[in-house]
Amino acid sequence: MADAYVPRLRQHYDKVVRPALQEKFNYTNPMQVPKLEKIVLNMGVGEAVGDSKMVNVALEEMTKIAGQKPVITKARKSIANFKVREEMPVGVKVTLRKARMYEFLDRFITIALPRVRDFRGLSATSFDGNGNYATGIKEHLVFPEIDYDKIDQVWGFDVVVCTSATTDKEAYALLEGFNFPFRKRQRQAA
Repeated sequence: MADAYVPRLRQHYDKVVRPALQEKFNYTNPMQVPKLEKIVLNMGVGEAVGDSKMVNVALEEMTKIAGQKPVITKARKSIANFKVREEMPVGVKVTLRKARMYEFLDRFITIALPRVRDFRGLSATSFDGNGNYATGIKEHLVFPEIDYDKIDQVWGFDVVVCTSATTDKEAYALLEGFNFPFRKRQRQAA
């Protein structure tokens, strides 16, 4: 049987990040070391209120970015001011795990983020207190899978990285091990 493909970032985690975290936090059991569990991508399509075909376009774009077919999210309740009815399609989301998760993370860190206009780094304060990190992308065009010439609408989407870390400090160290481009904190003037 041929060897199974192992993504580059998974190998990096096994050889570099995991031993470094084990040493830094003095874990006695290797299973205590935090790891990535999943990445959730969520794209809200507000334009779907006026044109229901926009959700299908967003679905195709998210499929190209994630490499996996997303599900269509629907409104939970009606909101008259926004012309939204209950069960109306309003966005798409996809959950990436295992190899696809590492592949997406690799493209996100090394290709997409450097292409973001005026990028100064990711905020280090976007952790939720339980070791999960959330950020947003304003333009989905930064991904090379998207053909700029065929785009009618530019969408932003959320990227949520879920880890097995119990604290934000552990999660920060884990993501820093993957070379997440966190913004350097400004020194306080004394």
